[in-house]
Amino acid sequence: MNFPTHIVTVGGIIENDRGKILMVKHPVRGWEVPGGQVEVGETVTEAFKREVKEETGIDIEISNLVSVSSNIGIGTQYDGVSPIPTIVTLAFAGKAVSGELTTSEESLEVSWVDRNQVLDLIDEDFTRDRTRYMLNYDGKITYFVFSRNPYVIHGVQYLQ
Repeated sequence: MNFPTHIVTVGGIIENDRGKILMVKHPVRGWEVPGGQVEVGETVTEAFKREVKEETGIDIEISNLVSVSSNIGIGTQYDGVSPIPTIVTLAFAGKAVSGELTTSEESLEVSWVDRNQVLDLIDEDFTRDRTRYMLNYDGKITYFVFSRNPYVIHGVQYLQ
C-alpha cells in the first residue's frame, strides 16, 4: 500500500496593537500573510511562530485556529518540472508581542497593513480567497478545498 504524501504548512493573520495586519512580500508569490512548511519534529504552532519570526522579525502569541485549506491538486515546483504533493494548510490568528520588522531571504518587504487593504495587495486568486477566510473568522473554522492550475474551488465548509 502506498501512503499519500502531503506537505503541511502554516500561515495566518497577525495583528498589532493598532489593528494592522502583518504582510510579507515573497520574491515569487508576491504579498501574502506569513507562513511556511512545518519541519520534522515541530508542532504546527511552533512552526507558525518560527516562520513569522524568520520572515518578519516579529514574535507572536497565537489565539485561534481560523481555517484549514487543502490544495488537492498536484502541482509543480518553480522549476516547472518537479512535482509538489498535495498541501494542507492550518491558518491561525494571533497578536504581535515583540520584535522589529525585518526582511529575510523569503521576504522582499514586510509591512503592517490596514485590514481593509490586505486583499488588494494579493495577486494570486487562491491566496486572496484563503486570506479572506482568515480575515473573516467569526468563531467558525473555515475548511477550504481547492486546486491550482487551473484554480478551482472544490468546496467551502464552516466547522463549529
